[in-house]
Amino acid sequence: MDYLIGMILGLSVASFATVIGFDRERSFYATVAIVNASYYALFAVMGGSVWTIGIESVVGLGFLIVAAIGFKRSPWLVCAAVVGHGVFDLVHHLFIENQGMPSWWPAFCCAFDVTAGAWFAGRLLRSPSAFAGSGKSVDFTSTSPSPT
Repeated sequence: MDYLIGMILGLSVASFATVIGFDRERSFYATVAIVNASYYALFAVMGGSVWTIGIESVVGLGFLIVAAIGFKRSPWLVCAAVVGHGVFDLVHHLFIENQGMPSWWPAFCCAFDVTAGAWFAGRLLRSPSAFAGSGKSVDFTSTSPSPT
């Protein structure tokens, strides 16, 4: 049931983001990857282990770095971060004991991440140019009008 709920929610969030236009922003899926990876640190806080907070923070930082590099360089790296986190959910328990993590979380998060990542991969395959921007920030402080 955990996998089914994760898949339904992942599909719902990703399709909603497409319909509304949230995923037109290059940062959308990178943010999803970062937020999803941060939940393990939250669970570590809930579990009360300083050691586990540190480990989960370092692992989360790894996903953050891949998502950030992907944001700047290639949306496929962002997609890999989202799906990769889902795969990591399957083996997390083999490497890190996190007492604050709900027992249903790894299956749910795996299904959510893989489903959302698959949706994003499909979007990339259908219209790669939509996500091919440079990832450079826009200067909103400029007073000169932008060329049209």
